[in-house]
This record gives sequence, structure tokens and C-alpha cells, in this order.
Amino acid sequence: MKVVIVGLGYVGLPLAVAASEAGLTVTGLDRNATIVENLNSGVSHIDDLDSQDISRLLGLGFSATTDPSCIFSTDVVVICVPTPLDASGQPDLGAVIGASRDIAANAHNDLLVVLESTTYPGTTDEILKPLLETTGRVIGQNIFLAFSPERIDPGNSIYGIRNTPKIVGGVTEVCGDKAVEFYEKFINEVVRAKGTREAETAKLLENTYRHINIALVNEMAQFCHAMGIDIWNVVELAKTKPFGFQSFSPSAGVGGHCIPIDPNYLAYKVRAELERPFRFVELAEEINHGMPPYVARRAQDLLNNQGKAVKGSKVLLLGVTYKSNISDKRESPAVPLAQRLLDMGATLSYFDPHVPSWVVNGLTVPREPNLTAALSGSDIAIVVQAHKEFIDAASEIGACATAVLDTTGKFVGSNIERL
Repeated sequence: MKVVIVGLGYVGLPLAVAASEAGLTVTGLDRNATIVENLNSGVSHIDDLDSQDISRLLGLGFSATTDPSCIFSTDVVVICVPTPLDASGQPDLGAVIGASRDIAANAHNDLLVVLESTTYPGTTDEILKPLLETTGRVIGQNIFLAFSPERIDPGNSIYGIRNTPKIVGGVTEVCGDKAVEFYEKFINEVVRAKGTREAETAKLLENTYRHINIALVNEMAQFCHAMGIDIWNVVELAKTKPFGFQSFSPSAGVGGHCIPIDPNYLAYKVRAELERPFRFVELAEEINHGMPPYVARRAQDLLNNQGKAVKGSKVLLLGVTYKSNISDKRESPAVPLAQRLLDMGATLSYFDPHVPSWVVNGLTVPREPNLTAALSGSDIAIVVQAHKEFIDAASEIGACATAVLDTTGKFVGSNIERL
């Protein structure tokens, strides 16, 4: 079986590895010529795969290209392109539509097309299906279409492509059968959805659930601090209940390619179809967006306790990625936090072993080369992500003379105040 994977990022590239290792012949299609050139040279650009993994992938027959004509000779096309929000906060399906047009221009009989990019319910039926049928083919008869939401968690060493159950929903029963047959070649468990809309909505429910519960604990963190209650102890106590509770921790805000983005796709569809707001999502959005300013105010309070103003103070951010132990900065809460501190007049720097350079809204933030020197030279440090390197240096962070605001709950010391 020959497979073309469109989009070679955090979703598409691990998928290419899993399919190649199962004996499928995989071609990666991406519009970014630099990514294509680097992959063909054995160089990785994502955290979960190093260059040795890419060299092994090439040895399995994988190749990357910018030429969509590779679709003409393949059996399956999987779309793994980004689905961000546009400047007005609305879904931007430009990459999905572009990929679909490339597929339609190179389609042939018996081709299976699967969309994995997260999107609002109805996208597969309402956008991809008409585009593919412009070829004169009929979905479910001589060309096949399905949706299967990606469930990639960058940096997760336990759950990957193979051992994470895969949801599949076909436009028709036969389309679903074809997609299940494809994924069963390299994924342990494939779960059949009633249709594409159910599969699309399942992905949005997963991330909306997380979004709302993160907002809940973030708002509780603010209330608990105001009332002198240790939210971290509260969470640990609640976790002892063996049923009816799943733990979420406070943070400086949500980030990444899923949680800040995907619930908005569902809220958009609800407003468009039902002409009403999705109130839970919009409230969660408000609370989570408010966390970086809240963290900045907490830092301001700590500086005030030292008789210092934020303006002119040296503020150090520890970890500027969207989660720990990865280099991915997409939608990181460190960005709005940094901007708020800069607006308040802080002299800002950062230390992150995973991020060699960092630009916030066009401004390059100075990178500290050494943790010890960075701590001693700052008026306050804010732990945004608890990278392993910081955990390993926990005793140093907890014993330094610098005040530390820990948004992760991982550090202790007389100089440390937890969120």
C-alpha cells in the first residue's frame, strides 16, 4: 500500500513513521521546501523524532516532496495540515482547502482520502466531499473519504500513534470500512464512529473538556490565593478520591496547537448553526486568557513586597514553551505574559534549554546562557514550564536569594511562592 501524508509537522511525521514501520510505502507532501529538504537529508524539526529517527525512516523508503503529483500514484492520502484561527478568531481552513484541491487535481479511482486535521463538525461532508466530487467521481463508489482525528501529544513517552485508540468515521459505510482497514495496519485499536460528524465532534469534545476543566482550576487558584488556601494541596487532596474526579492543575495559561484553538471551532459552529453562544467554551476562554495578566499581577505583588516596582525590575522567565520538556512554542502562555510584563516596564529575559531564541511580538527577548547566573541577576523569576532541567536544579532554585513565582507547583523553598 502506498500512502501520501500531506503536512509533515507534529501530526504527519509521527504518522509517517508508524505507517513506514508497518511496511507501507510513505511519501510526505509539504509546501515548506526547507522542511522537505531537511527531511530528505535526515534532519528532524520536531521534538518527538530526532535526526536518527529520520535517517531510519528514510531507510524504510520514506521520501518528502513539494510536488502534489505524487498523489496520482498513491492508494491513500492523509491530510495532516494545520487548522489555526484567523486574525478575527474564526476557523482558518485555508490549508485544508488547499490540500483538498491538490488531491482533487491528482485524484484517481479507488483513492482513499482521510482528513486528520481538527476542524468543526461538517467540514468533511461540506467542504472536502464537494471538492473531491468535482472530479466527476462519487464518494463511496469510486473514491472514498473519511475523518480520523489526530490524538498526538508531543513529549508523551507513554502514548503514541500505535497504542492510542484511533477514531474513524466514513462519509459512507464503505468509506469507513476502507479507512478502518488502512489504520488497522499500524494502530492497535481502531474505533468506528457513526459518521464523520461524530468523529469530528469527538475530537472537539476531548479538547473542550480539558479547556473547561483547566479554566475551572485556574479560577479556583485565584480564589484560593485570595482566601489564603493552598490550591496545590487542594488538588492533591481531591486526587485521593478513586472515582468521579480527574485532576487538573493550575497554570500560567493554556497553550499548544489544541486547547487554545480547537474549542473555538466548536463554538464557531454552534454560533453559525444554532445562533447562540457555546457559553462554557467562551467562559473558559475568558478565564484561561486572563491567566497571564493574573500571573503578571502576582509577580508585581512579590516585587512590591521587596519595595520594588515592576518598571525597571529584572524579570526572568523560566521555560517559554507551551508545555514542559519540548521546544514547541505554539500559543505559549509565556508570550502574553511576557508582553504584559514588558508593557509594565519590566526588563525581561528568559532561560530555556529547549529554545535558543525567542521573539515576542517582534521583539527579541534576551536569552540567559546560565541558570545560576540568570537567577542571581534577576529581581524575580517566574517558572512558566517545569522542564526536566529545572526539576533537576530544584534545590538550587529553591535556595537562591531571588524571589520565585512558581506557576507549576513543582518547587519549594523560602523564596518560592506557588500560584
